[in-house]
Amino acid sequence: MSTETQTIGTAPAAKGPRAGRGLLARLIDWNIYIMLVALIIASAILSEHFLTVQNIFNLLRQLAPLALVSVGMLLVVLTGGIDLSVGSVAAIGGMVVAMMMPALPVEGGFALILSVLAALGAGAVLGAVNGILVAGFGMASFVATLAMMTMARGIAYMLSNGQPVRFPRELPTAQILTAFGAKGVPGLGIPWPVVAALLAVLLFVILLRRTSWGRLTVATGSNETAVRLAGLPVGRYKFLAYTICGGLSALAGVMVTARTSVGTPVTGIGLELDAIAACVIGGALLSGGKGTVVQTMIGVLILGLIGNIMNLMSVPAYPQQIIKGLIIILAVLLQGVGARTRQRV
Repeated sequence: MSTETQTIGTAPAAKGPRAGRGLLARLIDWNIYIMLVALIIASAILSEHFLTVQNIFNLLRQLAPLALVSVGMLLVVLTGGIDLSVGSVAAIGGMVVAMMMPALPVEGGFALILSVLAALGAGAVLGAVNGILVAGFGMASFVATLAMMTMARGIAYMLSNGQPVRFPRELPTAQILTAFGAKGVPGLGIPWPVVAALLAVLLFVILLRRTSWGRLTVATGSNETAVRLAGLPVGRYKFLAYTICGGLSALAGVMVTARTSVGTPVTGIGLELDAIAACVIGGALLSGGKGTVVQTMIGVLILGLIGNIMNLMSVPAYPQQIIKGLIIILAVLLQGVGARTRQRV
C-alpha cells in the first residue's frame, strides 16, 4: 500500500519537468512568430502612422524584391551553400530591363515581356555559372559566389559606364513597368510587386513541400552522402538551386527598377546580407537541410519592420544595422538552445 501511494505521489513530479521542457521547446520553435507579433505591437505603440494602409503597402512594396531574393537564397542554403552574388545579379537584372526596353523595335506589353525574360535569362546564366563552379568543380560556394559578386558588379558598371540608365517615361513599355511598380490591384490597392512576390512564394512553398525535387533539394543539404549513395544526382539539385537563385535575383532587380524608374549599377548592395539574415532568422541552418519558405518570409517581415519603425521614428541607419546584427545572433542562439532542449525531452 505504501509502495503504491509513493508511486502515485511521485508520478506527477516526474512529468512536471518534462512537460516544462516541452513547453520551452515549443516557445523556442515559435520564437520568430513571437518576435513578429511583438514587433508589430511595439511598432503600433511607438508610431501612430505604422498601421496606416499607406505605410503597410509601402513597406510590403519595398520588401517584395527582398522576398524574391530570400526564396532563392533559401534554396541555396538548403543544399548547404551560400550565394553572395545575389545583390550584383539584381543590379544586372535592373540594368538589362532598363536598357532593352527603348532598344527593342516593338513597344508595349510584348516588349516588356521580352525585356523581363532577358533579365531573367541573364540572372539565370550567372546563377548557373555559380552552380557549375560549386556542383561541377567542387568549389566552395563562398569563394565561387564571392568571385561572381565582384564580376557581376563589374559587368553592371560596364553596361552603363557607371551611370544610371533612365528609360524614357513617354515610352509605352516604360509606362507599363512604372505602373507595375507604383500602382496596385484595382479595388484592393495591393501593390503589384507584392502580388508577384506572393505568387512566387506560393509556387516555391508547393514545390518544396509537394514535389520530389523539393524534398531531394532539402535532402541534399541534410545528408548529401546518403542521396549520392542512393544513385541520385546531387550536383543537379545544387546546380538548379543556384540557377533559380540567380533568376529570382534578376527579377528582384527588375522590381527595383520598376519602383525607381531607373536602372543603376549600385542596385542591391547589401541585399545578400539581408537575404541571408532573413533565412537565418527564419530558422534555416547554414549547414543545409533545414528551412521553410514561410518562415523565411517571416524573417523578411521582421527585418522590414525593424527598418520601417526606425524610419518612422527618424532613427539613423547605423543603429538599424546594429539591431539587425543582434537579432541574427539571437536567432542563431535560439536555434542552438532549441536543438539541445528537444534532445532532452
